[in-house]
Amino acid sequence: MTEKYELDERAQLLLRQLIMSYTRDAQPVGSKNLAELSGLDVSSATIRNIMARLEDMGLVDSPHTSAGRIPTEAGYRFFIDSLLEVGDLTQSAQDAISSSFSRDKTSGDLIHSASEILSRVTHLTGIITLSHTAPAEIRHIEFMKLGDRRVLVILVINKDDVHNKVIQVDRDYSELELQQAAQTLSRYLIGQSFEHARTQLLDELSELRSNVNNIMQAVLLAMEEVCSLNAHDDLLTSGESNLLQYAELSDINKLRELFNVFNDKTDLLKLLDGCTTAEGVEIFIGSESGYSVLSDCSVVGAPYHVKGEIVGVLGVIGPTRIAYEHVIPVVDVTAKLLTSALNSQK
Repeated sequence: MTEKYELDERAQLLLRQLIMSYTRDAQPVGSKNLAELSGLDVSSATIRNIMARLEDMGLVDSPHTSAGRIPTEAGYRFFIDSLLEVGDLTQSAQDAISSSFSRDKTSGDLIHSASEILSRVTHLTGIITLSHTAPAEIRHIEFMKLGDRRVLVILVINKDDVHNKVIQVDRDYSELELQQAAQTLSRYLIGQSFEHARTQLLDELSELRSNVNNIMQAVLLAMEEVCSLNAHDDLLTSGESNLLQYAELSDINKLRELFNVFNDKTDLLKLLDGCTTAEGVEIFIGSESGYSVLSDCSVVGAPYHVKGEIVGVLGVIGPTRIAYEHVIPVVDVTAKLLTSALNSQK
């Protein structure tokens, strides 16, 4: 819960200007510069007094190497919750995001595109979870005999995600037997959620005494792998190298730890899971993430939906001094366009 601060208009204006200046230049901001930026007709002493009060409140801090001040996590949080004026997307950004979600793309392509466009437009690291992917709906099942007790399983999932999987079976099956197995599986699976149909089919397979039982068991295992049932949650990232441009993240040890987070994924997945209850954009600043490795970072995320259900979270990760007024609408619009594109698929 955000702590409440009583700030008059002058203090709010100075805090806003300090944060915007620090976001742009990554340099502590002195009272003289603040006076020029704010346009306030007050003395430098008055501004120093206001800044001292903001520091006492924990909204700004003074690095020991400079007389200027920088925003704290609390300062950023107050700015986002109370002072931020979210800007409109530029036309070029709107066009770039919209063009990423063309109708001819598969759901997998759309999800990859979302991560990449977030990185490209914000110049940060784009992230998107697949932890709540919509239930896989089987559209078509076909078997092709390869010989040497191998069978090619051709699956079409959802609209047009085609997957080929070679399975090893217990014996050589005839073309007629393969057709029979495909027809049996189709009765249970075509047009239904694979997870639901799988449970029902496994129950009934134990009662069947069919010669194709073994191949159907093998196919179910292949389909389970393809449909990612019981698989670990996944995360896509794009533009990790964008973080190299920020001095506060350029320390080699910090970068190594941060890239380990991208590779391991577990901590980020847990953090982004917190966005699944949000109605819109959720922001974690520094220690709010609960992970020390992200103490110099902010994560901005928003959920995307299929058929009214949250199926994942997308967003960006960057330094705490990111331009929130520009990043927030990019994340928000991308989530909405991805939702629309996924729901328009048949």
